[in-house]
Amino acid sequence: MASVQRSATRPVRARPRPGVLALGIVMLVSLTAASCDSHDSGVTVGTATRGTVDEIVEAPGSVTARAAATLSAPAAGTLADLRVSAGDQVRKGDVVAIIDAPDVTARRDAAADALDQASRGGTPSVGLSGYTAVRRRTDKQAATAFDEARGAAAKVTDAQLRGVLLKQVDSAEKQYQAASSAAAAALRSVQRGVASLSDAVGALSAAQRLQARQAYELADAAVDALTLKAPVAGIVQLGGPSAGASGSSLSSLLASGTVPTAAAGDSSSLPGVDSALPEGAYVAAGTPIVTIVDVSRLGLVAEVDETDVLLVKPGVAAAVELDAASGADYQATVRAIDLLPTTSARGGVSYRVRLDLTAGRPVPRPGMSAVVRLKVRQASDAVTVPASAIVNVDGKDTVWAVRDGRYRRTAVTVGVQGEDVVQVTDGLSPGERIVVGGADAVHAGDKAS
Repeated sequence: MASVQRSATRPVRARPRPGVLALGIVMLVSLTAASCDSHDSGVTVGTATRGTVDEIVEAPGSVTARAAATLSAPAAGTLADLRVSAGDQVRKGDVVAIIDAPDVTARRDAAADALDQASRGGTPSVGLSGYTAVRRRTDKQAATAFDEARGAAAKVTDAQLRGVLLKQVDSAEKQYQAASSAAAAALRSVQRGVASLSDAVGALSAAQRLQARQAYELADAAVDALTLKAPVAGIVQLGGPSAGASGSSLSSLLASGTVPTAAAGDSSSLPGVDSALPEGAYVAAGTPIVTIVDVSRLGLVAEVDETDVLLVKPGVAAAVELDAASGADYQATVRAIDLLPTTSARGGVSYRVRLDLTAGRPVPRPGMSAVVRLKVRQASDAVTVPASAIVNVDGKDTVWAVRDGRYRRTAVTVGVQGEDVVQVTDGLSPGERIVVGGADAVHAGDKAS
């Protein structure tokens, strides 16, 4: 059975479950009793027996949290209010921090004044050419407002909030384009003499009011984004991913099974100094403020080699060993197997297998390294032989059986394969004597001692 190694310095070998290990011990005792002249001929003879065989696929993995999110400053400013401390438990929607960004606030105030003016006043009488100029100026103002809103939204690191803001901008832009097109069509109708100037003025005024209202709503949304709210329930960790990690979203790192050490926004903080940002500290756009990790349900991500992944199915049970909790027993169940592969550091192809981790003690932390042993197949009450008894000849599995007092090469069909014991589904019966050691010294027809 192919197995996966965790690293070049620490080879990983499949270990049989206790039942398999016990079976192997019983067989070894019987083999020793049944062997004869092993010191003289180098051949050890034993018997096929009945037992249970577990086939184990072993893979490296790591512990994952249910979800995580890093909240960052959406605009440059100061940390006006930090309402949480490291280790706090927060609920979804709780306010965790407030950023004071004067530029963002000033843009909303200016938009509010423009909206008030557009709501109170009408379009001045400037002639047809003047109305055309007014429409173009309004289009330019709208384009500027949309660009500023998109720029502000792009700085929001919370993917969900960023998506909502960008959709709001897109929707507003489509609405304005429709109103602007209507105003342009009305002006062209006036030029052709098929519509009155008052109709064109009405359409242009409607476009101006819409532009002003949208500019205010987008600016107001940017101000609202300065209040950072927990997108998930979980435990607070100040700062965000370490400087060495790519990306600002911890969720993507969790998906790969890797959780970096959190750091505050300034990755250059001095050793031995708490890196939490104090209230009133300057923050650039994108500075991570807090990370919230949902550990209500822990899982695992295992990297299974391509030679073994077809044996893994949802629902398969696994035994888990953590590097950080030697001797502790954890159990897991396969939830899903990724369709797309990953490439290991050694160039091999593997697939991520995602598992639900059963609670154990001590409770692990996200990112901890693990060895996952997946019990992919089991054969009960099966005809079993030691793995050393199987000899492959011309691509076919065979054993040396003792029949009529002589060694006979016998073709067999192998089923479930454990590390030390394998199932034989055809070709042998329980109790038959077979060569289990020194097969290279056996010749067909030789008399068995």
